[in-house]
Amino acid sequence: MEDLSQAKAIIKRYKGEKSSLTHVLQEIQEHYYYLPKEALVKVSEGLGVPLPQVYSVATFYKAFSLTPRGKHLVNVCLGTACHVQGASLIMDKVARELGVEVGGTTADRQFTVEGVRCLGCCSLAPVVRVGNEIFGNVTQSKVPPLLKRFGGDKDT
Repeated sequence: MEDLSQAKAIIKRYKGEKSSLTHVLQEIQEHYYYLPKEALVKVSEGLGVPLPQVYSVATFYKAFSLTPRGKHLVNVCLGTACHVQGASLIMDKVARELGVEVGGTTADRQFTVEGVRCLGCCSLAPVVRVGNEIFGNVTQSKVPPLLKRFGGDKDT
């Protein structure tokens, strides 16, 4: 069970403003890297929003996750331009380097690996995004140093 003190502080700052639901969920996600079930209950109580509505918003937006994610979200673009340039090989290399399946999170909760359909950087294909940073023209040999930059120097 997560320590909910930060979630409670976030909710308290919005003083029951129902219209701030997505902002509250975003801040909670930024802190915990996912939305703990217990926090969603507190959001419902604190903002006066029915729990089914809180869950509806939390599950509608892909940016939210109900399962623990890593501190660093690694997105490998699988759009057409990236696919043609070997994105699936990049995805496999990232997963192997971190020792997780695609869609998985490392045991230390530092990294989550996911594919995305398009990052809008087609001229830089293949593209990897780590957090808010975009890396273009990625090759398999560039993956280990890229991950190491974020603390991913795991031996495989």
